[in-house]
Order: sequence, then C-alpha cells, then structure tokens
Amino acid sequence: MDQLLLGIVGLLILTALSGIKIVPQSQEYVVEQFGKYVKTLKAGLNFIFPILNRVASKVSILERQLEPQQISVITKDNVEIQLTTAVFFRVVDADKSVYRITDIDQAVKTTVTSIVRSTGGQMEFDEVQAKRDFINEKIKVSLTEACSVWGIEITRTEVLDVSVDTATRAAMHQQLNAERERRAAVTKAEGDKQAQQLRAEAELYTARKQAEGRRVLAEAEAFATTTVGKAIQENGQPAIDFEIMKQQIVSMGELARSPNAKLVVIPSDITKTLGSLAVLLEGLRAK
Repeated sequence: MDQLLLGIVGLLILTALSGIKIVPQSQEYVVEQFGKYVKTLKAGLNFIFPILNRVASKVSILERQLEPQQISVITKDNVEIQLTTAVFFRVVDADKSVYRITDIDQAVKTTVTSIVRSTGGQMEFDEVQAKRDFINEKIKVSLTEACSVWGIEITRTEVLDVSVDTATRAAMHQQLNAERERRAAVTKAEGDKQAQQLRAEAELYTARKQAEGRRVLAEAEAFATTTVGKAIQENGQPAIDFEIMKQQIVSMGELARSPNAKLVVIPSDITKTLGSLAVLLEGLRAK
C-alpha cells in the first residue's frame, strides 16, 4: 500500500514537473490543447497544464539566411541576365509560421524569384547594374508584404551578382567598343570644328589688319597728294620738277632692291638729276 502511494505521489510530481517549460532565448514554443492552438511560450520559465496541453512545435526565432539563389531575369530591353540574391529573415509570430506554411524557406525562395523577375523586368540592363540598392529595397518591401502572413520579417536582401551569358557579353563588348569609337569621332569633330573656328578668326583678324593698313596707306597717299598739290599751287613749275625727280630716284631704288636684278644700268644724267633735285630743294626751302 505504501509503495502504491509512493508511486502515485511520484507520478503526480512527474506530471506536475512536465507542466514546467523553460524556453531558451533563441526559441518560442507553440502549445496545443487536444490538437488546437492555445498559446505561444516566450523565453524563460513557463507553465502549462500537464496531459491537457503539450508543446507542438519549437520554433527558432534567430535570424537566418537562405542559400543564395540564381534567378533568370529578362530586362525591359530584352537582355537575359542572372541575378544572384541572398535573403535574411526571422520568425516574429511563431504560431503563424507553424500553421500557415509548411516550408518557410521554400516559400520565401519562390516569392523572391517572383519579385526579382517582376522588378528586373521593369528596368533596363544598365539600370539593373547601376541601381542595386534600389532593387534590394524593392525586393525587401515586396517580400515583407508577401511574407507577413507567415509570421516572418524580412531583415535584409542583397543582390550579390549580375551576370550574362557569353553571347550577350560579346554583344555588350561590341556595343561598348562602338560607343567608344562614336565618342572618339565626336571628340575629333569637335576639335576640328574649334580649329576651323580659330583659323577663321585668325584670317578675319589678318584681313581686318590688312584693310586697316591699306586705309592708313591710302590716307597717307591722299595727304601726300594734297601736300604736293598745294606745293605745286604755291611754287609752280619748280615743285612739279621736284616731284618728278623724286619719283625717278624712288624708282631707281626699287629697281636696285629687286631680288631679280643682276645688273642695274644707271643713266648717265642721274648725277645731273640729283644735282638739280638738290637745287630745287634749296629753292623751295628758301621760298
């Protein structure tokens, strides 16, 4: 009888102890009563009704990472690329993660594939290359909305790599080389245009200076003609003879300076002309 009593007491103690649950910091326990969800046990010391309640699932609430997956995407400009993505998430509602989805990891992978293809299809290839931060944020926002019903939170998304097949890569290199050649041609054309403009400006400057020189020379000749005319008017024939003799001497000087002149024959009366010119000059000064 005593042994039976001790057995019953021991069984009651074990049953009572089975109702004490110590939950680790990294987990949450989902409790059921006759197969129906009752509550979720948080980290620390918890109590449940023995026999009536049981721990149906132990859910890890640590942040986890999906294995990087490579997703085929066709961009807006019809370039087929491969995006390698990584997703980080954690469970924030244990009962939803147990009762609303069977395989969380696979569900998140499928959703990521759909969102990445939709996002990449709205962008051109160059934008995909240049706007990775935008794509990461877009994936995170869309995933958060889609996965909230499963009791999980998307903490971070990353586009790890953007790659293309060999044929597309070769076509891109050809396009890049063509673009470089185009830019070089444009630069050369701009240089030629500037050079032509500078030459035109230089020619215009030269023409203006030549015109200005001719104008000054014409003014000087006009002044000289006026002066000679006045001298002729005031002094008569001596002034005329002086001008004629002066022109003769100037002509002889130009003939002597000519590079084609091998031999210069001076008229015999040149000394007479010079003497007469001196006499006339003295006479004009005296007057």
